[in-house]
Amino acid sequence: MYECGGAFLFMTMNTYVITLSQVFPVTHCRAGEETGFKDKFLAAIGKQEGDWKKLHTIRANYELWKKRFEKIAQGKACLSVRQWTGKSYASKQVEIARLTREDGIGIQKMTVAGCAVIHPMFADETAVSAKELAHNDGLSSLDWNNWFSRYDLTEPLAIIHFTSFRYKWKKK
Repeated sequence: MYECGGAFLFMTMNTYVITLSQVFPVTHCRAGEETGFKDKFLAAIGKQEGDWKKLHTIRANYELWKKRFEKIAQGKACLSVRQWTGKSYASKQVEIARLTREDGIGIQKMTVAGCAVIHPMFADETAVSAKELAHNDGLSSLDWNNWFSRYDLTEPLAIIHFTSFRYKWKKK
């Protein structure tokens, strides 16, 4: 809300939704097993104890998420992190947390080279280890590779950070 010429105007804030899977998808080798993403996410944002944290999620369609995060950075949008109550896309969603720019959320662009080497889009910089990336995504390396085997890895992906953590790409 802000004042304009003696009148109060209400600015509507866009809400962008990220849904965390409660169980591994049917295409995964651990289909139907619990992911633990909710607890790992809550540990990452400091709302729950836990050693293993989900610092980010990785999504397709980088350009779409880039535009959304521009709105978030301007304070015109927020991120609603939700979880399915049952089967993905066939059950209700429950909001776990609502995050804004003040929470330090952000986005980084990544591409995949080969089967397990993750590297940024900068030609003169080195790769982030697949093990570190998978761990920060709340998965083991094996689970991460199995999960992302169904993605089009020729297209850039969006690393959506739930905290102020960012990968610092190292020079070669």
